[in-house]
Amino acid sequence: MENCNQTSTDFVLMGLFPSSRFGLFLFILIVLIFLLALFGNLSMILLIFLDIHLHKPMYFLLSQLSLIDLNYISTIVPKMAYNYLFGNKSISFTGCGVQSFFFLTLAGAEALLLASMAYDRYVAICFPLHYPTKISRRVCVLMITGSWIMGSINSCAHTAYALQIPYCRSRAINHFFCDVPAMLTLACMDTWIYEYTVFVSTILFLLCPFIGIVCSYGRVLFTVYRMNSAEGKKKAYSTCSTHLTVVTFYYAPFVYTYLRPRYLRSPTEDKALAVFYTILTPVLNPVIYRLKKKEVMGALRRAIQRICSVKT
Repeated sequence: MENCNQTSTDFVLMGLFPSSRFGLFLFILIVLIFLLALFGNLSMILLIFLDIHLHKPMYFLLSQLSLIDLNYISTIVPKMAYNYLFGNKSISFTGCGVQSFFFLTLAGAEALLLASMAYDRYVAICFPLHYPTKISRRVCVLMITGSWIMGSINSCAHTAYALQIPYCRSRAINHFFCDVPAMLTLACMDTWIYEYTVFVSTILFLLCPFIGIVCSYGRVLFTVYRMNSAEGKKKAYSTCSTHLTVVTFYYAPFVYTYLRPRYLRSPTEDKALAVFYTILTPVLNPVIYRLKKKEVMGALRRAIQRICSVKT
């Protein structure tokens, strides 16, 4: 076993981009995706805030999803791009802890918020008469606040553990951000107990919400099947398919990555899967919701018309 290094506290992020033309192409592509994610999520937040037709619980939750995605991708990509551009792959011990904390907080909050959005649709379709009381603005605020608090508590526990364990001489993290499981491969101690807590956290924050979402949409689809209105069926199917697409893109790679034991994981595969939930999901969410929701497209048209009328 390597000796512990007491002199240097910086980590080295091996990154995602290889030193080749393909690496440059990948870098440009991810920067463009980052800019699209910023524009898409910011415009979604502003659209929901400014358009009175979107002042509904579903869109209130959607605006929070966009806010989380905006911060989520901003936690990862700018540092990754800076390291590639300036050839400096190091990140301070404190910086690694901060990045890890925000990543885990936002990841946990998004997982719980997606479950809240599924519950919103479940009540709206299965119990439409009770919707105004069951999904009030107060309930939405409680669900959002709970998501952030639970995500923060979980993040604090994992980050605190990662920062207090001794690390060996090699401080090269084979990832493009400070992912705690990737950091633990450098530890000078046995971390099997912590790996068990990662397993438990994954079940609580990812697998249980995912199972809950699938069960709720099973009930939703059964209710939709019994509807007499063709228009109602079409609207319900559109809503469900939109949310299930977002959920699948987010939960599937996350669960697959963190539920596998260490001996079945490879750094290359982990980095490829991490691209889905750290980079692709934040840019796809506003696109999927904007294209599938007629109310969002209507609000966008009204916003464009107002801008054009001001200019003329």
